Amino acid sequence: MKKVAIVGVGPTGIYTLHALVERGVPLEIQLYEQAEEAGVGMPYNSDNNGVHMLANIASIEIPPIYITYLTWLQNQSDEYLARFGVERTSLHERQFLPRVLLGDYYRDRFLALVDKAQQSGFVIKVNESSEVTDLRANPDGVSLWVNHRTQPVEVDFAIIATGHLWPEDDTQTRKFFPSPWTGLMDAEISACRVGILGTSLSAIDAAMAVVSQHGTFTTHTDKSLTFTRHPDSQSLKITLMSRSGVLPEADFYCPLPYEPLNIATEAAINECIHQGQKGLLDRIFRLIVQQLQDAAPQWSQQIRLDTLTADTFPEVYFADRIKHDPFDWAKRNLVEVERNKQQQHTVAWRYTLLRMHEVIEDIVPHLDDDDVKRFKRGLARVFIDNYAAIPSESIRRLLALHDAGLIEILPLGADYERRTEQGKTVIYHHDQRCEFDVFIDARGQKAMKSKDIPFPALREQLLACGDEIPDIGEDYTLQAPENARNRIAFGGLPWLMHDRPFIQGLVVSAEIGASMAKALSQRSVKRRRKLWDSGDVD
Repeated sequence: MKKVAIVGVGPTGIYTLHALVERGVPLEIQLYEQAEEAGVGMPYNSDNNGVHMLANIASIEIPPIYITYLTWLQNQSDEYLARFGVERTSLHERQFLPRVLLGDYYRDRFLALVDKAQQSGFVIKVNESSEVTDLRANPDGVSLWVNHRTQPVEVDFAIIATGHLWPEDDTQTRKFFPSPWTGLMDAEISACRVGILGTSLSAIDAAMAVVSQHGTFTTHTDKSLTFTRHPDSQSLKITLMSRSGVLPEADFYCPLPYEPLNIATEAAINECIHQGQKGLLDRIFRLIVQQLQDAAPQWSQQIRLDTLTADTFPEVYFADRIKHDPFDWAKRNLVEVERNKQQQHTVAWRYTLLRMHEVIEDIVPHLDDDDVKRFKRGLARVFIDNYAAIPSESIRRLLALHDAGLIEILPLGADYERRTEQGKTVIYHHDQRCEFDVFIDARGQKAMKSKDIPFPALREQLLACGDEIPDIGEDYTLQAPENARNRIAFGGLPWLMHDRPFIQGLVVSAEIGASMAKALSQRSVKRRRKLWDSGDVD
């Protein structure tokens, strides 16, 4: 019986196990999770999330593990749902709910998977509070060291499903947080000046983690919210900041699963790629224009799409939003999307962009260096803004905080500078100086390179090959070093972002898990890679 190790038992690890169990070939599987409970995942556990933090994915989009998320919720008791502020009668398949609820779903589904695997002849060992501290590819297998023990575990195949990787938090000062998931939930934040770098859902969640210590939201019959500060929290002021200073739009109604594209198809994209690297981005943009003109002719005429280029289209896309106060824009956008949801009306241009981002992503490894920079500067920002729309409730909370005089948006421009001066974080921009007592970097996961791999032996093996980023095949198996080929599947998201800058979400976790499981039974296929410096795309 082949021995397999799965390192990391969040969503990607769970979907990998699911695919292996459904494949039906019994294996001896060792599962390693550094947290106390396997099957929850960092984005959804109670250590890093509060009830006020919402998942921006609904049951209709979540790949089910035997039962859908909605069915699982409907099977829970009224008392359980009430702990999260959820009423049974309000449950529906497009509802955005607290992240911790989703964590409980995955924990339950993980335990069901383990039970089914064992009944199907698999040998399963779940190792919780077990950090894989090193990993090495050998000529006849893979060695893993757990919790710094000297004796390694030997397996035939290792699957790395470690998910996001955040910098260590500074537990001494609690003045700077390198991400919202590095101790923020446990920290006591005084009523002071708080700066948050980023304006996406991660940044908004960081703001919610702070304000929940200083007041309460009240929901009114029209779904609007008000926020009331505690008497001793009058000095709290939160500043969200990004280069453009725009807020994300509220999640919009559209048909799911996606309706197929008729012009910017996978075949059409591949044809553009096969025509060569020179001019590829501009050829792809012409395809985007044709698809938008076909699906949303009125909007295309309104913005004079036929006169735009890959570089000027993003400027037009964001122009109206930049022109308006971000909270006024958010209020208008909220009214629009809520009306569209009630009427089940789809805004064609938004839906078309949403459906295109996954097929357009395929061009990234084939772009030349100049076009990569142009894409990152322009079209990537459009697609990210479109698919990263956030729950309406998050917008309502932002508006309530703004009405309470507690939060503001600061556009930094491209040339801002961040310094630490006398224990405070200082931002310099547009000849201005802004000082913050507490600072949170909430820009999200950055792409990582071979030198960032947290397993010293494997890191040394990869760097010895001379690859700045891991050489990963179509099925996510390492192509180098030679010992790793067909022995290690590498599904760590930060290292996959180089040629897949839009990689995110549970649908992708399921896709990666299925591919890594399949790698056990077939030879890997090399994929073309392009170095993508993710940086701050806002």
